[in-house]
Amino acid sequence: MALVEMLMPKMGESIMEGTVLKWLKQVGDTIEQDESVLEVATDKVDTEVPAINAGVLKEILAQEGEVVAVGKPIAIISTGGDNGHAGAAPAAAAVSAPAQTATATVAAPAMAASGGSVAKLDQPASGRFYSPLVLNIAREEGISMQELEYIPGTGKEGRVSKKDILDFVANRGKAPVQAAPQVNGTAQAAAPQAAPVAAAPAPQAAPQVSATPAASYSGNVEIIEMDRMRKMIAQRMVDSKRISPHVTSFVEADMTNIVNWRNKMKDSYKKREGENLTFTPIIIEAIVKAIKDFPMINVSVDGDRIIKKRDINIGVAVALPSGNLIVPVIHNADQMNLNGITKKVNDLANRARLNKLTPADLAEPTYTVSNVGSFGNVMGTPIIMQPQVAIMAVGAIKKKPAVIETPQGDLIGIRQFMFLSHSYDHRVVDGSLGGMFVRKVADYLENFDMNTSI
Repeated sequence: MALVEMLMPKMGESIMEGTVLKWLKQVGDTIEQDESVLEVATDKVDTEVPAINAGVLKEILAQEGEVVAVGKPIAIISTGGDNGHAGAAPAAAAVSAPAQTATATVAAPAMAASGGSVAKLDQPASGRFYSPLVLNIAREEGISMQELEYIPGTGKEGRVSKKDILDFVANRGKAPVQAAPQVNGTAQAAAPQAAPVAAAPAPQAAPQVSATPAASYSGNVEIIEMDRMRKMIAQRMVDSKRISPHVTSFVEADMTNIVNWRNKMKDSYKKREGENLTFTPIIIEAIVKAIKDFPMINVSVDGDRIIKKRDINIGVAVALPSGNLIVPVIHNADQMNLNGITKKVNDLANRARLNKLTPADLAEPTYTVSNVGSFGNVMGTPIIMQPQVAIMAVGAIKKKPAVIETPQGDLIGIRQFMFLSHSYDHRVVDGSLGGMFVRKVADYLENFDMNTSI
């Protein structure tokens, strides 16, 4: 028999932790390999986590609602024989308990003598990533960003975990503890245990002093608590505006040829494939072609380094029935034809609205497109999805009078126009590159071949 730790899996780029939503198995249940054991939520998707080993669920280490860092154990699975360990575990616990008690008794006076000093870094960890959970705790406990940068992190790449910040909060509120007078031979042993109890109220009171007081409202309002996804979206958007200096360039593209081609093809495509033919796949195809022409748009930033991506993975923003937003990804879009992109867009959009996306569907986007025209908007200024450096919003297609150049002279005619809004990270994308890229996308759309088959 062997005991195997089940770890919190990595569920996409930049995802460093997950929240346990629900355990689908209980202690003592038999688990098959690849059978779903629990549901986990991240800032991008809710998903079921399968077991990597068959066996019996011996212990649950992370309770429902608990936030766990990627790579940390969440359960213990017993593989092979079932008996033998059940009796050994309590025995081991019983043997180790006195040792732990003794250790605590010895260690407590040392902490009391030091006055519960808080460990801090010698230099601030500027530019370090903080998870939404850590930032929320910092706000609630009145910890400034300057103070946060001095907290030692035990997470990946020195990041501050939930445990790190909670330990900091607990220790910074402790005051020096007076040594208990020795009355008899037992007084010295009792004092170390009493000291932490006496000091316990201090950490609870300290954060309340600097906390922002709750706003008061009149009776003529409705207060709506943000759901988990909305909180995550809000934090990510604030982080992106803080990290990336946003610049937006606009181009108006003549979509007349594409509108006429789609009107000609959509009914036959619907009859043949059973799916709708929308403008989104055509726009994505043009973006992919432009990325090949300007590959420095397909990058990310890591400190002072620019990471150039070979894969072209296009994220497509999808509005959910709840009003929230999710961005599934078309991986290797440059290797697909127009029909392949169309089928992938329809599949991802349908599964997104049914909450059927997997972590793989959201992983590693390199460029994102958002169709604000689906809401009747003519243009928008989208916010970059970190760690990407650019995003494009496409507006509604509108009929407009336009000057048409002909060999016989200029004429006024009715054309179909659409605005392209290209937001980019000015740290690495200058106006020339950002502007030329969006103009190139418009050129590909305007020069769309009317004889294209799908």
